[in-house]
Amino acid sequence: MSEILIILSGVPAGIWLYLLMFRGRFWLERPAVPVAIGDGRQPEVVAVIPARNEAGVVGEVVRALMAQEYNGSFTLVLVDDNSEDGTADEARAAADAARTEGSPHRFLLVAGRKLAPGWTGKLWAVNQGLGEAQRAAPGARYVLLTDADIRHGSGSLRQLVARAETGGFNLVSMMAQLKTATFAEKALIPAYIFFFQKLYPFAWVRDPKHNLGAAAGGCMLVRLKALKAAGGIAAIRGALIDDCALGRAIKRTGPTWLGLAGDVESLRGYPRWSDIWNLIARSAFTQLKHSSLLLLGSVLGMAFTYLLPPLITISADPGIRPLGIMAWAMMAFAYLPMLANYRRSPLWAPFLPLVALFYTAATIASAIRYWRGAGGQWKGRAQAEHVRRGAS
Repeated sequence: MSEILIILSGVPAGIWLYLLMFRGRFWLERPAVPVAIGDGRQPEVVAVIPARNEAGVVGEVVRALMAQEYNGSFTLVLVDDNSEDGTADEARAAADAARTEGSPHRFLLVAGRKLAPGWTGKLWAVNQGLGEAQRAAPGARYVLLTDADIRHGSGSLRQLVARAETGGFNLVSMMAQLKTATFAEKALIPAYIFFFQKLYPFAWVRDPKHNLGAAAGGCMLVRLKALKAAGGIAAIRGALIDDCALGRAIKRTGPTWLGLAGDVESLRGYPRWSDIWNLIARSAFTQLKHSSLLLLGSVLGMAFTYLLPPLITISADPGIRPLGIMAWAMMAFAYLPMLANYRRSPLWAPFLPLVALFYTAATIASAIRYWRGAGGQWKGRAQAEHVRRGAS
């Protein structure tokens, strides 16, 4: 019995040894280093921004995009997805002010149509925006798919295009910096990115020999020829985790790039514990393909990886405590670079097991929501249920 206990106690240390050494070194990611940009004129780009009830942030987003220092033709297409809060008026006013101040870029506002069966709300809006973009900017080489709560630094578009052009990438995606103003955000948000990186190691996404594809939905520059070759947005119309679905589809057409942003940030805060709980519960079970077996495996995996090390460390059996200490130390060590990216104290690192417990509980809640018919809740829409009905 003691031999079995020792073996089980060594599993977390083995897991962390694998994660540190053989999981694409996901934990070492740092914000992307800028690429060199030539003096020549850059290719035409069109941006498509789906917006549903984004008053309060959409104006700032539009102003930042209209202020892009881009040496090329750039058109913004914002799709007002049946908003009820003045999103369209705020976006239009911001664009008008930017043009008055001398912005050379174009802005088009599209009134979104009623959600079609089989589509998620965001992708339906994006699809309408792409249709308008094709008419307004038929010569565009790239489309920037970004969200109505993502603010781009003045050189963001120029850097995205330069990276795509110099690397020959069909998709360049940046994981935006998320807000960490409140205690809940400081405790939980860096781990949100950490877990994403562990699930989708960026080095594997960037490796053309590896079949893993992924993207960060807030900032995706896509080569339009590649998007067409992948079947367009219609090919993933029912995807709730649309960014990773698009990343996989585009990678089948050619190389892709994913990294951490230094000048792209989210204006959407999750100030309360409940806000972050809902962020996870909205899509976690979708990530598990609505499989009860995968849910069980995920819960067990989180338990062995994050929860067991501190329990082993405080075990009454002194013979297994070093195994717990070793696993816990490797876990904290792996988390340090992400804490540094978010300018958080390294003292947060030992508390990652508590954060993992929160995420595990929210994942279980995500499954319960789906079973109750409220899966994928976003902007007042239970999208998982809507897509399931549309496909039936």
